[in-house]
Amino acid sequence: MTVPGADGTSLPALLEGLGYRFADDRVIDQAMAHRSWCAEHPGHPSNERLEFLGDAVLGWVAADVAFRRFPGMSEGQLTGIRKGVVNTNSLAEIATELDLGRHIKLGKGEAAAKGSEKPSILADALEALIGAVYVDGGSATAYAVVEQLVGDRVEATAERLDQLDFKSTLQELVAGAGKVPPRYDITEEGPDHEKRFHADVIIDGHVAGSGHGRSKRVAEQAAAAVASKALLASARGGDPPPPHA
Repeated sequence: MTVPGADGTSLPALLEGLGYRFADDRVIDQAMAHRSWCAEHPGHPSNERLEFLGDAVLGWVAADVAFRRFPGMSEGQLTGIRKGVVNTNSLAEIATELDLGRHIKLGKGEAAAKGSEKPSILADALEALIGAVYVDGGSATAYAVVEQLVGDRVEATAERLDQLDFKSTLQELVAGAGKVPPRYDITEEGPDHEKRFHADVIIDGHVAGSGHGRSKRVAEQAAAAVASKALLASARGGDPPPPHA
């Protein structure tokens, strides 16, 4: 039996992209069934249970791959890699590469709202798909499929680990030093279409780092990056960088 997608087509390209063929096509059929479609088709289970399972499998494989490939990394660094790989945006990108969106079965309202392009729906469907592989083919097969999908992203995330989230890094450094959590002071200037933001991160009443950007988030991350590098340099006995990005 060949399972039809939401647009009535079969799933050969998707299966080829996974490198796996399902023994029970009903499992992948369920993996593509969004709850909005199931609400219009009573009696058909949604993909939410498979999504729950797939989320756990993805986290397990990403953590295991990172652990094995980077034996010198700390627990915090490994956690950063996992978060950098197993998140809505990353999973939605993988789903898009697989052309998963056109196979997701959506209710009329969700389809009209272009639900097949929404990152959250794409990510959930990918997790359900992984859950389906686990159910249909077992843990070893699921591991191989997920490693194929996320292996390169694990490597890429490891290479830019120190750029992922300086605010979280700074929070951990400050907490580890027994200090009060950092506070961010934001100022802005310029017209709405060319607004610029300036952020100062305050630790123990002093400006520990400053940064600029076209959004508050970018400015805060820039300030946190400066402060993080300063704290790390101080802990290592080196000269801290100036408090400006």
